[in-house]
Amino acid sequence: MTPTVTLDFVSDVVCPWCALGATALEQAIANLAGEVSVELTYKPFELNPDMPAEGEPAEQHLMRKYGRSAADIAAGKRMQIERGQAIGFEFDLQKRTHFYNTFDAHRLLMWAAQEGRQIALKKILLRAYFRDGANPSDRPTLVQLAAEAGLDTARARKVLANDEFAGEVRQLETFYRQHGINSVPALILNGTHLVSGSQSVEYYEQMLKQLAKA
Repeated sequence: MTPTVTLDFVSDVVCPWCALGATALEQAIANLAGEVSVELTYKPFELNPDMPAEGEPAEQHLMRKYGRSAADIAAGKRMQIERGQAIGFEFDLQKRTHFYNTFDAHRLLMWAAQEGRQIALKKILLRAYFRDGANPSDRPTLVQLAAEAGLDTARARKVLANDEFAGEVRQLETFYRQHGINSVPALILNGTHLVSGSQSVEYYEQMLKQLAKA
């Protein structure tokens, strides 16, 4: 019988390191198909819960929030692009002009999990933001991306219009912060082990193998 590992991937859709970690983890899971069975769920975390709908220009935000210089920001972009190229995730950070509020995107992901389409929607949201410069706080955009993930557009509009899953998202965000998760990505394995930060494909493979043997 193939051993099963449960993974809760706490992340935000405007976090570049989350995009890298999710892509590497996906590849690790694929590489171990037939050897380790994985139950993966994406959990919500907002880097900027107070961000207004119109967002904030990306460089201005990074300078204000993290005290980074223009040179620091440029170096960080190069590193992210290079790491993305190594694992097949495309960044076009010229199009990523702003940081946006992601609360609605997390609500939609909660619904998508019930429909069995969460992983597909998460990949589409990350691609739309980091490659295409889409605004994940814009509801018509979210409905379009939900359709790309194979979700019903009428139901997606209803979820967004009625504030469905708002309580669930806030409850989970509070839970993770109360348990010491203040930055993402954070990966919780089998409900007990925590791996912080974006890791390599090889690291995730070894981690999954070790847990499967435990």
